[in-house]
Amino acid sequence: MADDRPVPLDEYPVHQVPLSMKHTATGDRNAYDRCIFHVLDHEGRALLILGLGVYPNVGVIDAYATLRTGDTLHAVRASDALGDDRMRLAVGPLRIEVEEPLRRLRLRCESDSLSYDLTWTAEFPALWEPHHVQYRGDRLTLEGRRFVQAGGAEGVIRAGDEEFRVSPGGWTGTRDRSWGVRPIPGEEGGRLAEDHPTEGFHWIWCPVRFEDRFLMVVVQEDADGYRTLNDATVVRPGHRDRQLGWPQAEIAYRSGTRHPERAVIHLGDTRKPQELGVEILTSSPLAIGAGYPPADDWQHGTWRGRAWTDSRTYDLTRPAPLATYGVTDHAARFRLDGQVGHGIFEHGSFGRHDPSGFTGFDSVAP
Repeated sequence: MADDRPVPLDEYPVHQVPLSMKHTATGDRNAYDRCIFHVLDHEGRALLILGLGVYPNVGVIDAYATLRTGDTLHAVRASDALGDDRMRLAVGPLRIEVEEPLRRLRLRCESDSLSYDLTWTAEFPALWEPHHVQYRGDRLTLEGRRFVQAGGAEGVIRAGDEEFRVSPGGWTGTRDRSWGVRPIPGEEGGRLAEDHPTEGFHWIWCPVRFEDRFLMVVVQEDADGYRTLNDATVVRPGHRDRQLGWPQAEIAYRSGTRHPERAVIHLGDTRKPQELGVEILTSSPLAIGAGYPPADDWQHGTWRGRAWTDSRTYDLTRPAPLATYGVTDHAARFRLDGQVGHGIFEHGSFGRHDPSGFTGFDSVAP
């Protein structure tokens, strides 16, 4: 009967449904609640990506961190049974501490292969992203709510024999918090996938920190270019958020791949069109080390037993076919209105995408 008793959060008036805070309002096994942080050096020497997720209906909590330096990716992953204390954001050597909600968080990892102790501080208000919904046939497979934020980070990162002193002047931090329902392994195969195959998917998610503003661009398109997610918004303290219309991206891909080397995103309306220039500094495929599909060594929400941890390094000069069919996070330098900013150009393009001229899963840039 102990499992049915109230948990500490039930003391607070924060309930949304007549259930314990231990439970979600949906019984869908794909229910999730998680975050991702990016900490990037402005010269492209290092890109740290870390996150933590809770999967309440499969009883899993897990976390990861990856650091790209040069052509090496250091990765630490951990997974455990989900406990009752949802305020404790810690798994194995990975920990996130909310010191001031929506303002200041402490990020820590204590592993022999990769360690860091960082204070992540927001410089702009958090921004809601559009409500994200996806179907496969008539089956709802994804319904998520997210907010995104940008700021600075301060502290130290160590991996191998390298040490990076992180400070806001030379580093940028972005983050994303999301929750809802999205597929975890074991959900997307079978008859449903056979009857409703995916022809193509094209994705851009782009949080950018400038000195006086934060810009967020997100685009998702089907194979024929039909847009299912769209937003471009500028956040400036003391000003009302400004919407910048229907973003259109021109991406220059490395020949023989779908790896972007630079891009221009056209923003704004007919009154004042703007161009956001994108220069890729370094890249980290989320299917390598970070547990995003179609990773073959570990994926989020999978049960690995109690107190599972794993550390490894990847040689990014070696071919990684799975990364071709997943999303890649690119640390980038951006230019807009004569200003230089830094952030993430997250991109995934696989299958057919008519606006880009890609005809199928084997199609690449000339």
